[in-house]
Amino acid sequence: MESYRSLIVVITGASSGIGRATALSFAERGSTVVLAARRKEALETLAVECEQRGGVALYVPTDVSKEEEVKALAQKAFDTYGRIDVWINDAAVSLFGIFEETPMEDIRRVLDVNLMGYIYGAHAVLPFFRQAGRGTLINVASMVGITAQPYTAAYTISKFGIRGLSLGLAQELADEKQIHVCAVLPSVIDTPIFNQAGNYIGKAIQAPDPVIPAQNVADVIIKLVHYPQPEVIVGYTGKLSRAARFFAPKYFNKKFRKSIANKHFKDQPQELTKGNLYEPNSTWTSVSGGWPTSKVQDIPVSGRTVVIGLATLAGVLAGRYLLNARR
Repeated sequence: MESYRSLIVVITGASSGIGRATALSFAERGSTVVLAARRKEALETLAVECEQRGGVALYVPTDVSKEEEVKALAQKAFDTYGRIDVWINDAAVSLFGIFEETPMEDIRRVLDVNLMGYIYGAHAVLPFFRQAGRGTLINVASMVGITAQPYTAAYTISKFGIRGLSLGLAQELADEKQIHVCAVLPSVIDTPIFNQAGNYIGKAIQAPDPVIPAQNVADVIIKLVHYPQPEVIVGYTGKLSRAARFFAPKYFNKKFRKSIANKHFKDQPQELTKGNLYEPNSTWTSVSGGWPTSKVQDIPVSGRTVVIGLATLAGVLAGRYLLNARR
């Protein structure tokens, strides 16, 4: 715990979900947290809760889609505490719809928040890291940044972009031994993101099974501060999907599209909505979105069997290809 007490941690998207869980986790360890999101009232209550748990908290209302506000956030943290040790990019919105039926302005908005917001954050904090010769940038992406996902094109593009940003910066900073860039790729997480997403499908959205508690992601982020890794997938669904997509992409695409269509949407209709793309929702300020979570935390034996089976299938197909090529 003592090693966390001196940390100055900036967290965007702190008002709910993974960001809120992460802020509380650092506060419990005595860290100083600088909380950023659009919702001032949610940040105020979170700051109080963080201090009740043993941390020090400063909140700075911030719209990460606006570069000047993100720069002001970094400067405020530095001016107040004299340094920034950890910067966590976590702010995100989501949008569901058939791609060609989704308004371009809303696609652009998702990219402005999810991708440009992260770029602004990295651009603002890296000079402070370079000046100090140390620091950790943690970008919260998603498993869809590896597998992609139907009906969420803008969200998927943004998460692929976050991975590219993270990997590219890690290469740029390869000679900086004490500056780390980490990407966290969660599977399906119990947060309010589904409760307030933009929706042009016409059906109510739900979190598809299996769902993981947001605290699991917060725990991974906490560990990355002292044990940095380039990429970490959280949840066995993401790990299995990555293997399936690699070994049998056509099969995976068909099955995954069907799974998303059946599990991500309820039968009940829902009016088309822009969700919280442009205006924050004052209701969902919790860590959880109220979705039932799975007790399985990692790849079970049956899951490992699937991975082995897919690997075997890939080997058989490769062998057939080579044999045919020689004929």
